[in-house]
Amino acid sequence: MVPQIKHGWSKPSAILFASEYPPNEKVFAFALAQALESGADLIIFHAYDSPASSMSASSGTSHGAYAEARAERLLFEPLAQRARDVGIQCRIVVRAGSAIDEILAFLEGRKIDRLVMGAHTPGPIGKLLVGSVAEAVLRSARVPVNIVGPFVVEDAYRRSGSRTILCSVDAHESSHMVASFAAELAVTHEARLILQQVVPPQECVEVLAGRSERQMKDNLFELIPLRLRGKVSVEPTFVIGDPTEELLYEGRVQKANLIVLGAQGASHFAAVTRAGVVYKVLAYARCPVMTLSPLLLALSGGTEGTTRLDTVNFLAGVI
Repeated sequence: MVPQIKHGWSKPSAILFASEYPPNEKVFAFALAQALESGADLIIFHAYDSPASSMSASSGTSHGAYAEARAERLLFEPLAQRARDVGIQCRIVVRAGSAIDEILAFLEGRKIDRLVMGAHTPGPIGKLLVGSVAEAVLRSARVPVNIVGPFVVEDAYRRSGSRTILCSVDAHESSHMVASFAAELAVTHEARLILQQVVPPQECVEVLAGRSERQMKDNLFELIPLRLRGKVSVEPTFVIGDPTEELLYEGRVQKANLIVLGAQGASHFAAVTRAGVVYKVLAYARCPVMTLSPLLLALSGGTEGTTRLDTVNFLAGVI
């Protein structure tokens, strides 16, 4: 089955910026930069706890809930005005309730092409503060999710001239979908594409199966759809080592503007143990990271809806 890549994923017409309060300035700047580049509308979305809403439900009046929602909306008006000042259509949406539920519900019912979120600053032990919002959204969103981590440098997404997209793939069947999406992005942004497969030393014999490094690189190139091969510069790389360390190293050396990952193999266990590759990449990458959720991969034909038991747990607790 050929993976189905929606045009809006690589060239979005509507971007959702999901924010806490106070908003993360760096994440908003990234969302705004994406909207400017693609000519997309920008929606600033905020979910909040609402005592007034629960009280109004029991009392039959909505005045308190309305006033509360209006006050929440006004908090984000300066950001919206900044977007409008540079010609971006921007609106603010606030919802009372669980951030996870409200974000996913909003994505479900509207034409949104991309979600932008931030990750918290690492805690005292050098790891991201564990929470459920981004972890749940990354697992279940039906659109690509861009995460701007604490170590992302502004130059990574504002850099003009030559651009580089780093895409991590493996032996999982969803790699066709992930590589195809990364190639679409590279064509849209006139970027070079680095396809990287990292194999842990203990898995070399099984993964290589007698193939040479050249054959492995040729296999990576075959992940690119035929219709795109003449339109994008692809550099396949095959490395033996730790997947997280090699991916972060390649991102720094190549000065990547974006890292693309599939979140296949995501599990609650990975979230609890903080052992996932995606978790670590989000924590320390110096450029934004775009993820495709297991649900999105399955719905788009990137997988058959099954997960190999030996696949590395890619996703873990962020935000």
